[in-house]
Amino acid sequence: MKVSEFDYELPEELIAQEPIYPRDHSRLMVIDKRNNNIIHKKFYNLIDFLESGDVLVLNNTKVLPARLFGQKKDTGALIEIVLLKRLNNTDWEVLVKPGRKVKKDTIITFPGEELYAVSIANTEAGGRILRFKFKGIFEEILNRLGKMPLPPYIKKDLKDQTRYQTVYAKEEGSAAAPTAGLHFTAELLDRIKQKGIEICYITLHVGLGTFRPVKTEELEEHHMHEEYLELSSKTAKILKSAQAEGRRIIAVGTTSVRTLESIAIKFGEIREYKGFTDIFIYPGFKFKVINGLLTNFHLPKSTLIMLVSAFLGKDETLHAYKVAVQEKYRFFSFGDAMLII
Repeated sequence: MKVSEFDYELPEELIAQEPIYPRDHSRLMVIDKRNNNIIHKKFYNLIDFLESGDVLVLNNTKVLPARLFGQKKDTGALIEIVLLKRLNNTDWEVLVKPGRKVKKDTIITFPGEELYAVSIANTEAGGRILRFKFKGIFEEILNRLGKMPLPPYIKKDLKDQTRYQTVYAKEEGSAAAPTAGLHFTAELLDRIKQKGIEICYITLHVGLGTFRPVKTEELEEHHMHEEYLELSSKTAKILKSAQAEGRRIIAVGTTSVRTLESIAIKFGEIREYKGFTDIFIYPGFKFKVINGLLTNFHLPKSTLIMLVSAFLGKDETLHAYKVAVQEKYRFFSFGDAMLII
């Protein structure tokens, strides 16, 4: 299957540069899988399409303020760093810009005197391994010095940093937000619970590989980046009960899908698990867990639109995106949402 088959035309003005306020006033495209009927609603109408007994699976990862700005100690050259993955207490896999200026043993300093880093290795993907030296607690220093690592297609500064976190974000570790969850308010979640819908949480720490383009021509040759995930015994119990009783499991975001389906493949069932996944879901994939998907509108030729195509169908997905462009939906991280049930 060709990666080019997942391309579509998107006017640049439809790429959302800032979030909608209130969160749940973004638009919602609802697609019925049985007949591909499309309905246009607001996100707060989501509750009208959920039934008592449904289970909603949310990713409670929290985005780190993972973008740091420092200087080369010897020359004073400005260096931008994005933390990708923690390897131990001091070492991180990172992206650096400009990469050519950061060679092995390069020392990078940061404002104040409580943090500096040494480049100790290169990564296969073109990043670096940095060893951080610090006084105090690293996370507290990061909260003072770091900024939210917004995707490269967002050009505007984000005035309220909390808008790139879900209202239920809890477990720190992501380099990017699970964007389907950004539409929820605490009030909407309460209304959903009151309707008899169970809400449970998984954790998958989103890496910036999410935004990397697929560079192979053949889809099957692409290798997914690895991401850390956790599924608790409490969530496993809720999901297994729903499956046994024939109740719908609706994943909020592609990260929730990847977590559930990768565990089901690994063990043949949903169960408690902590580990990593590099699952790549594209058309032809047989879903074992989810019955519905809530997601945003994704980049052309991305692994995310391929996952949606696996669930809805490639032609049906591309048709929905064409309709979204015609109806001037807002796209990508701060954009509108799509519910497939």
